[in-house]
Amino acid sequence: MAARLEPAPVFTLVIFGATGDLTKRLLVPALVNLARGKFLPKDFAIIGIGRSALDDETFRKELADGLTAFAKHPRGSSDWTWLSRRITYLGGDFSDQKTYTDLAARLSARGGGNVLFYLATPPSVFSIVTAQLGKASLLREDGKRWRRVIVEKPFGTDLRSAQELNKKLLADLSEPQIYRIDHYLGKETVQNINVLRFGNGLFEPLWNRNHIDHVQITVAETVGVETRGSFYDATGALRDMVPNHLFQLLELIAMEPPSRFSADAVRAEKSELLDAVHTFGHRDAMRNVVCGQYVAGKVDGKAVAAYRQSKNVAPDSATETYVALKIMIDNWRWAGVPFYLRTGKALGRRRSEIVIRFKQAPFAMFRETPVEQLVSNDLVLRLQPEESITLSFGAKQPGPSIVVDQVEMRFDYKNHFDLVASTGYETLIYDCMTGDNTLFKSAQEIETGWRIVQPVLDAWSRRRSAVPFSYAAGSSGPKEADELLARDGRQWRPFA
Repeated sequence: MAARLEPAPVFTLVIFGATGDLTKRLLVPALVNLARGKFLPKDFAIIGIGRSALDDETFRKELADGLTAFAKHPRGSSDWTWLSRRITYLGGDFSDQKTYTDLAARLSARGGGNVLFYLATPPSVFSIVTAQLGKASLLREDGKRWRRVIVEKPFGTDLRSAQELNKKLLADLSEPQIYRIDHYLGKETVQNINVLRFGNGLFEPLWNRNHIDHVQITVAETVGVETRGSFYDATGALRDMVPNHLFQLLELIAMEPPSRFSADAVRAEKSELLDAVHTFGHRDAMRNVVCGQYVAGKVDGKAVAAYRQSKNVAPDSATETYVALKIMIDNWRWAGVPFYLRTGKALGRRRSEIVIRFKQAPFAMFRETPVEQLVSNDLVLRLQPEESITLSFGAKQPGPSIVVDQVEMRFDYKNHFDLVASTGYETLIYDCMTGDNTLFKSAQEIETGWRIVQPVLDAWSRRRSAVPFSYAAGSSGPKEADELLARDGRQWRPFA
């Protein structure tokens, strides 16, 4: 975060689901990092709400234990000491009006000013909490105070559920009060996409169908389903990753330049981009979408059991742990340029990256070089595990004959900038505190994303008895995903 940013205005952070993993693993470490950077106001307070019966000291100790375990943060640091003194706990059921009466009393004791409600809860609880907050008049804004609500993904499990969720949220809140958070957009490289595209005269003139052959977006995980069997078996890779993480990256890479970097302008361009995505018909859904499920294998030398052998997973599960899809965008900039998206679990490498492959130069000068040996010009934006930008191009090898080799220019964030500890949530939480919802999804954007994938879900439901293509844990995915690109004369960029 830039040093010139000012501390947020005075407010109270209320965390529903305060005893859960999300709070311990990500929110509290992010708040400690914000405290270290002096981005939190002096008169700042946190009220944690959970079903467990805890006193303030026990709650603070649990958070301190999590901070040490997950963020390796020293327990006695001045940043944690400053923050912990501002933390209190309120036990209660999320559906019990008494919980909100007690909360209102605590907020009133602080003057009843600005409040940011963070719903670190299962999605099924979102509308219950907002409805109760509305009944208690805790969402009411006026000229002197604001009230905002952060909700975590998933934002529905299909188009209908997403529409229903938005309808329930908007019954008690206005759209500007809702911050639908996706931690991917907190990553520096993701935020740098706009700067790379629109701030450099080198790239923007080339960012179109005349110069770009295709785009690949990969989010690959080495972990399997682990302890999330109940959730994952009812969700799958398509629902879990495509309408949110992958589409967020697609929007940033492919949207038109906004008139200015304001929330309304950026969100409008994102929504317009999704509107231009070619709708899947039944045939397209079966031909241009590949689903896979991992079987036993090895990841980093360690044995991994098959997905169907995971705890709380049905032994005959047809849930996909991998999905790859080909998307076309029906607008002037991208007509004819395919976008290939893939994500999966228990793969051979942990990789999140975007590959912009430029068109081949005419190779009449290199007639003796087989086409498959010609170098490709790739601009690679890597989001994890390390954040970097790489540009590959051809260069002549030393010697008397003309032999072209592929070389790279690489920019690493960690080598150029002094990076501070980050969970990916710091920027997003700061934006919520200051009222900037540029990096958050609107109701329209959510529903448009689900409209794209809904035909795929419908097509799959008609063949529910079918089994996804299998791939060994530790591999790069099912061979059918390779064939998806091979049909077009292309191939995935290797994980290595």
